[in-house]
Amino acid sequence: MKQEDLPKGATPLDPDEIDDLKIKTITTRGELDRWEQQNIGDAIDWLDSRKNKSEILSEDFVRKLHEKMLSKVWAWAGSFRKTNKNIGVDKYRIGIELKTLLDDTKYWINNNTYETDEIAARFHHRLVKIHCFPNGNGRHSRLMTDILISDVLEKEPFTWGNENFSVEGGVRDTYINALRSADNNDYGPLFKFVRS
Repeated sequence: MKQEDLPKGATPLDPDEIDDLKIKTITTRGELDRWEQQNIGDAIDWLDSRKNKSEILSEDFVRKLHEKMLSKVWAWAGSFRKTNKNIGVDKYRIGIELKTLLDDTKYWINNNTYETDEIAARFHHRLVKIHCFPNGNGRHSRLMTDILISDVLEKEPFTWGNENFSVEGGVRDTYINALRSADNNDYGPLFKFVRS
């Protein structure tokens, strides 16, 4: 698969990461998207069947969800990235930053620091910003956020613009711009987008 097939804002993979593609017959972005989407469907089935829904704010759960989402397609699914990217914290800080985010989120919930939608949007933004994995971070972060909202905060999941994120322009650009605004401590566009 060619890197130039990536949509705007996608994280490029290193050659070693591309070599970890399990399905060697995949040659186009469309084929990869179909296989990944099927794998993500399996992860959603796993989420619906799990008995313990209490401890999602843990590194183990963050990793396990990513593994369930992409393990049929990528050998590195569920493993923190080993390279620095065009986005995200330094690879050596991933574990530390993730633990801080999970602890902060527990504090926000226990102390009613923010309204529930704001807790979830801030959680999502920081998880994307950490960029734990070689790829799939946006999809993983959105699903993690939906689980946080439904299982912990007991509200309806976000609508995320109700469109396909893999298509360039439109909702994808609005989402990326909202995340960039949040990078500058302007969360208004993100708060608006997640319920649009």
